[in-house]
Amino acid sequence: MGNNNSIVNIDAKGLSKVGAALVDKVAEGIGGIFKPTQIVREARAQAKADLITAQSQIEIDELQRRAMQRFVAEEAKRQSNIEAITKQAIPLLDDMAQPGQMNDDWVANFFEKSRIVSDDDMQSLWSKVLAGESNSPGKYSKRTVNLLSDLDKSDAELFSNFCGFAWALAGLKPLIYFENDGAEPGRPEIYAQHNINFDTLSHLEALGLITHTAIGGFVTRGLPKTFSTAYHGRHLTLEMPNEGMPIEIGSALFTNAGAQLAEICGSKPIAGFYDFVEERFKAKGFMVVP
Repeated sequence: MGNNNSIVNIDAKGLSKVGAALVDKVAEGIGGIFKPTQIVREARAQAKADLITAQSQIEIDELQRRAMQRFVAEEAKRQSNIEAITKQAIPLLDDMAQPGQMNDDWVANFFEKSRIVSDDDMQSLWSKVLAGESNSPGKYSKRTVNLLSDLDKSDAELFSNFCGFAWALAGLKPLIYFENDGAEPGRPEIYAQHNINFDTLSHLEALGLITHTAIGGFVTRGLPKTFSTAYHGRHLTLEMPNEGMPIEIGSALFTNAGAQLAEICGSKPIAGFYDFVEERFKAKGFMVVP
């Protein structure tokens, strides 16, 4: 690691044991995909090596030379993206992380999809997925990785904004209630202020992040008569009016992939939303337990 023969040029000096193991696993996992890039590392400059080789050919033309330069530039950028994501993942590793146990196909697919990601915020999201998979191999499915690769930055920002409405209630649940009067018929003001409407929910559904219904709503069942929920670390204990009753959770649910990404999307609490939800439960007959 950290030398000219490594396919991932990250200095091993000062890395923890699990950090070094992650770099090794990344290098091993992407070796087949980025074999041309390995030549770059071994020669320290494939650009120079390829151009020298090209120039030695008697009938090399300018078109071929430009194509070669483009290839080298693209691969160098992709390599830079790989290393940036890996570096950002290292500080997020647990002491008991097992990067060596990550599935080789998963690692190859991850970097096949993430190597074109150059935006800093999106790289940060990808690094969290890599770290999470290293900490608990099997945590993130290939489907989640593939879905993430289809998101552009505006999609990610919309999803992060949406996740600001999620509560810990028998798992992470977005609480989207559109039955009250608000900025529009059926849409409370607090959702309108944050661009949560039928169109944005439909877009998130099309991306595969949520399931959305315009008629009725979803419920969760099986909670005890007195149960606790939480919103960004702020807890709320409630007692339902009738034991065993279903709890209305609104018009949207996370898909499996959406739930995995919701945990790491960097959402922030929405001002006033805790009170909004508390008051809604109280209006439905729930008692707040001190």
